[in-house]
Amino acid sequence: MIRLATACDVASLHGLMLDLAVFEGYSDEFSVSADDLLRLGFRPDREPDFHCVVAEVNGALAGYALTYVIPFTYDLRPSVVLKELFVRPEFRSRGLGSRLFSTVVEQAHVRNARLLRWQVLPSNHSARRFYLRHGGRPDRCWESWVRVLDKP
Repeated sequence: MIRLATACDVASLHGLMLDLAVFEGYSDEFSVSADDLLRLGFRPDREPDFHCVVAEVNGALAGYALTYVIPFTYDLRPSVVLKELFVRPEFRSRGLGSRLFSTVVEQAHVRNARLLRWQVLPSNHSARRFYLRHGGRPDRCWESWVRVLDKP
């Protein structure tokens, strides 16, 4: 089942995020806590900093997709950024990733977004094939840049 994440999912979601950090090779730098997720994503008093859908199999979280919204760009329409999409290896090849991605696309349409953006590790060939199958394409107009900022 694909559904919106709730505050009750935070501990399991945090575990999935750590699994992704290990998979992508940045677990030494991973500093998100379950409390951070609760505070930033599940506040009753204001719009959350991120949105999350989860894939649940037999009562356990098997995967998730985490997005955030850039309110507007040049055409005054929002862009949705797919920050993370991850399915635990033992649950892959069951269509969960496709269903998570389709849900993200539906949510972007509801927001009247013009673009859905995401990044893929160059070495993650299966992710590249996955996104190509789902209508994605590399953005040839832009390249990712980064500046690491020291903590104050």
